[in-house]
Amino acid sequence: MEAQSSTPLFTVGQDIATFLVSCGILSKAWQESCFANNSESYSLNEYEGVAYVAFPSFHNIEGFIVKGSKYGEGNIQTQNNFFSCCGLKGNDDQPALVHQGALKLFIHIMENTDFQAKMQVYTDSKQRKLKPIIFVGHSLGGAVATLATLWVLEKRLRQSSPFCITFGCPLVGDVNLVEAVGRENWAGNFLHVVSKYDIVPRMLLAPFESIAEPLIAILPYWEGIIVHDSKDEPDYFIQDACRTLLNNVLQYTLTLGNYELDSLRKLDEAIKTSPYRPFGTYMFCSSEGAACIENSEIVLKMLHLTMQSHEKPYDNIVHDCLSEHIGYASVMKHVIENSISGEIIAKPDSESSYKMGMSLQLEAIGVGVQNEDAPIALEIARDIENNHSRNVAKLAIELSEKQCIMAELEWYKERCEKESGITYYDSFRKHEDINANLGRENLARFWDEIIEMWERHELPHDFQSQNKWINAGTAYRKLVEPLDIAYYYSMSKGKSNYLSEGRPNRYKVIQKWMEAKEKTRSSRGQRPRTKPASLTEDSCFWAYVEEASEDLENLKQDQHQKLESLEMFEGYVTKMIGHRNISSDVFLEGSSFMKWWKEWKNYKQNQISGWSSPLYKIMESES
Repeated sequence: MEAQSSTPLFTVGQDIATFLVSCGILSKAWQESCFANNSESYSLNEYEGVAYVAFPSFHNIEGFIVKGSKYGEGNIQTQNNFFSCCGLKGNDDQPALVHQGALKLFIHIMENTDFQAKMQVYTDSKQRKLKPIIFVGHSLGGAVATLATLWVLEKRLRQSSPFCITFGCPLVGDVNLVEAVGRENWAGNFLHVVSKYDIVPRMLLAPFESIAEPLIAILPYWEGIIVHDSKDEPDYFIQDACRTLLNNVLQYTLTLGNYELDSLRKLDEAIKTSPYRPFGTYMFCSSEGAACIENSEIVLKMLHLTMQSHEKPYDNIVHDCLSEHIGYASVMKHVIENSISGEIIAKPDSESSYKMGMSLQLEAIGVGVQNEDAPIALEIARDIENNHSRNVAKLAIELSEKQCIMAELEWYKERCEKESGITYYDSFRKHEDINANLGRENLARFWDEIIEMWERHELPHDFQSQNKWINAGTAYRKLVEPLDIAYYYSMSKGKSNYLSEGRPNRYKVIQKWMEAKEKTRSSRGQRPRTKPASLTEDSCFWAYVEEASEDLENLKQDQHQKLESLEMFEGYVTKMIGHRNISSDVFLEGSSFMKWWKEWKNYKQNQISGWSSPLYKIMESES
């Protein structure tokens, strides 16, 4: 039997959680979330050089209730300008959806308090030394803390990232938000502490319309316990509301629990389910200890499995659903005690100890060996992670082999410039080089395979944000796409448009990866270019030249509507030159661009005596 690799599923989250517990930050975060209940909006306290920003658990309960929507979800930009229109999107460019009740609570704080002004003090990059910020919250306050953290991250307001710790927090966003967080490498900025039977982290898996009524009854009871230190036991009315809430939630989590893990992404296609998905590290806690899980799909499965009990009577589970949501003080006590004894997290370090470690993980979160689904879920998750790792390793080997082809194409480019005095684009367009064409086709197959694997979710969730693949893809796109453009126009004879009809999907995807990464890089500040690019930054440049050349011919035939697009192209080139984003070969005497420029200049000078423009001045000064 083939030995399985021991890809660690939980190491990063475990290390973060262990650190936060051992240094007292987790306990302090819980204390601050409790203190925040004395505030109507938020509290801000500094402790040992760390700024804790906490949000109350149950303030403005009625604001959380959403009516007229099955699940209560909506665009994260709804009725606010706090989140940009191009940042928090899924891999399909669709905007992230979040619970509109949670968003409403966040917007209320942003618009009606001094929160933004206070955060500016802590996030201003001009400050000599920025203090770490930890956003914390329990229950509904955890949802607000999550959105506040996303706001700071998305606005790139600071050089060092904020951290978010929540306790018993409801789910906040959909799969598009999960993908955006993964793409930006923000998942490590979130730690969600979840008690075994706490109903709130699971409640939005059921339609909001089915849980709103019991929730309205229960939330004031919890508020009385947390905020007003009430000692009242839940009456029959509260218990019945909790029973209804639990039944409705279990009905939908059971669907998720029974679904095959590797098919969860197809779940929405099979049946209508809740749009909400977890992200970040989830720290599942019980009286036996805690275990941390980062994989979104496994967390979703565990949110169901950890509530299952073959031993505890149903009424006891109902009671625990009520008590555990407001009992995180005792949860923290158990976690700290087990941490001191070294039992908080079982962390196998070899294949031989993997199953034992997995059993310890499950025991730590109160899932016994009698639950067959839990270890199967973890095994499947490990298989998925291992497959991802193997796929990346295979592609990395192939990538190193493809560098030889890239080098050959670079030599081809240089040879065309030095020996023929024309660009490799024009040379390939007029006389297709056999070796260059074989290299072009070989690289196309390789990158098509990568894109297809990524779209089938066969690569790690953050693959498209890894510098290695972004840099390799960008280098490929800048060097090889001009050859694809040349091939396209040599075959189409000018009868179709590459940009609207012929551009391969691989280039669109690779460019989108690069643009998403550039947002992160630009927030850190980049030095402007001091010399021209070795490869033109816009890999579609030659397609624009082709279209401009055709537009100019049409303009000469009195199609005056083409004038505007030609002037836009001239402005585009001027801007590219100003930013030094055009390579020097573009200006070789025999290039397609220089041919266009000479004809365009003559046309304008014939139309307007003494005509001049910014591009004209640049070109004349260089001639």
